[in-house]
Amino acid sequence: MADRRLQVFHAVAKQLSFTKAAEALFMTQPAVTFQIKQLEEHFNARLFERGHGQISLTEAGKVVFDYAERILGLSSELEARLKDMTGQVAGLLLIGSSMTIAEYLLPQVLGEFGARFPGVVPRLLVANSEQVQNQLTEHSLDVGFIESDSPLPSLVTEVLCEDELLVVCAPSHPLARHKSVQPDLLSQHAYISREPGSGTREVTDNYLQKIGFPPESLHPVMELGSPEALKGLAATGRGFAIMSRATVVKETRLGLLVGIPLSPRLVRNLSVVYSRQKFHPKLVSSFVAFAKERLAALQPKKEPVV
Repeated sequence: MADRRLQVFHAVAKQLSFTKAAEALFMTQPAVTFQIKQLEEHFNARLFERGHGQISLTEAGKVVFDYAERILGLSSELEARLKDMTGQVAGLLLIGSSMTIAEYLLPQVLGEFGARFPGVVPRLLVANSEQVQNQLTEHSLDVGFIESDSPLPSLVTEVLCEDELLVVCAPSHPLARHKSVQPDLLSQHAYISREPGSGTREVTDNYLQKIGFPPESLHPVMELGSPEALKGLAATGRGFAIMSRATVVKETRLGLLVGIPLSPRLVRNLSVVYSRQKFHPKLVSSFVAFAKERLAALQPKKEPVV
């Protein structure tokens, strides 16, 4: 429904790159340039400053971008409302997810949802929890999955399930012989940490602060950006990591890694988040309800939290 020139402009303005916008829109770069030129001629105003291999929005471009956001949002909402009226659960579903949830929990949920609603086309962005929330506030995503509650007032947070974080290390590591680990014992060993902005990192730091053990007491030897990287380094015996139980199920079964509960145990919520202001079609609400049901069913039986 929306003017194609406006869609192309919006993509270029978001990416600040004609090349990246062309890739995202499955267009050639000359075609993107032509659409922008047509829009500039229509408004009789330059919308982008070009120079030194970079582009930026002019003052006129910023005004057009503000309206483009609203126009394209309303166009999308119109289509979604009409689909809702016909009872359809179909269309593009833009999902953002933290790495832990995306790699170890969502694949089965997406597979089963796709089998039930074959008209749905999920598109998944994998990033840390902070980045997912930022994308939601910019209305670039329909729904997100993060490893904590969101502090942003513009987002609604619904708890999906619980997830325990364990001390993870090689079987040969000194910590592996313990049934549970007191946090003060961790300061005696090298720590392999997730990067700032990670939900796992945030929850771990908050847990340590809450029990009176400052995160600065640990001795990080490396910060890594994915659970797979953490597992790989921990398996060498270089240090310990603090990770979701869900991420190390296979490795602990094979004897490649050991997972030891903290004392007191560290249990967090995995949450689904979405915009408080944006209209949510039946497609989004159906997926959220389905994900909550399936992730709850996939959880292991609860053990008492000490």
